[in-house]
Amino acid sequence: MTPEVAQEKREQMLRDGYCVIPDILSPEFLQELRRESDHLNDTMEHHPDTKYQGTHLGIRFEDNATMKRLAEWQPSRQAVEEMQFGDFNHVGSLIVLTKEPFAPALYWHQDWMRWNDPLSCTPWPQTIFLSYYLEDTSVENGCLKVIPGTHLKRIPLHDQLVTAHEQGARFIEDDHPLMFSDHPDQVDVESKAGSLVLADARVLHAAYKNQTDRRRNLLLLWHNRPETVPDYWEDEIPQMVQDRDPQAAYPGTRIPGQYLLA
Repeated sequence: MTPEVAQEKREQMLRDGYCVIPDILSPEFLQELRRESDHLNDTMEHHPDTKYQGTHLGIRFEDNATMKRLAEWQPSRQAVEEMQFGDFNHVGSLIVLTKEPFAPALYWHQDWMRWNDPLSCTPWPQTIFLSYYLEDTSVENGCLKVIPGTHLKRIPLHDQLVTAHEQGARFIEDDHPLMFSDHPDQVDVESKAGSLVLADARVLHAAYKNQTDRRRNLLLLWHNRPETVPDYWEDEIPQMVQDRDPQAAYPGTRIPGQYLLA
């Protein structure tokens, strides 16, 4: 990326909570990842509780050379460093989130689990996910959809949702009128195979159902950064972040509280 594009992508992450970087994977590596994803999906057990998310296979990099190569993929590392996100590091594993043919939609949710911590209101991301789509995505095969800005701003939907994943949403009915609804501010993130989608863990997102007879493969890697102010940040730091006690214990929760402001 040029410095101008890298800055644009970083600013989009800060403003909207997501961005797309096209053509990150080489055609050869893309094919290798498809083969390995198919192998894993065909040989590992799919837990029925994760049907909305996808096949949800946890793969440790120390156990899988192909996925370790993805974690260390230099074009991706270069891209995040050019965005000045070089202090983010992966957690040692990824999740295969393949939507099988005709698989249901993924409900609205956000993935931040530290809403009792004043870090929740940082204007910069603390936890991000890197999503590699191995096929072109569209509304028809289950592309991502995002409500921009909801990583920083509370909207009514935040207080109406069933709590994410194992804390409730995995067990809802597939015709839930709110969890699978469309939102007037949503953006459909249709991407090309081999693209990298970055998103802030706090942003509200979901995915359409796969209406096709082909798999839609997604590999998702979580990344965290230190609990410090990023080097690139030159604007105001929220008072709640300045006053945060780094030695305090903040109980984890998926439910947004006082640190997500309207």
